[in-house]
Amino acid sequence: MTGETLIPDTVILHVPFRIVKRGGRKAIALPDGASAPRRPDDALVKALARAFRWKRMLESGEFATIAELAEREGIAPSYMTRVLRLTLLAPDIVEAILEGRQGPDVTLARLMDGFPKEWEGQRESF
Repeated sequence: MTGETLIPDTVILHVPFRIVKRGGRKAIALPDGASAPRRPDDALVKALARAFRWKRMLESGEFATIAELAEREGIAPSYMTRVLRLTLLAPDIVEAILEGRQGPDVTLARLMDGFPKEWEGQRESF
């Protein structure tokens, strides 16, 4: 040997993580202290977009009732009502969701179950 360093054929790398379910999807949970780049939750973003679009359509007078709009969209009025509630979220929470900065507990399923009407209460819950 002439001073060359030998490179092993196999390198073992240990990366601690666990797989958890969040909102019905599997996600990787990193160990405490580790941070991963955040990305927006597609289901939450889509639901917010729908909610604000439907709100705009109702406020413009294009549709007189939620039932009428729900029929046109081909969904149940009760589902539309639950999604429309997302328009009552505090602006900073909506912004955090759109930027992917929401906490791990902020899932579409959890929001659809209901949340406080007051913005301060929402901030405490999330």
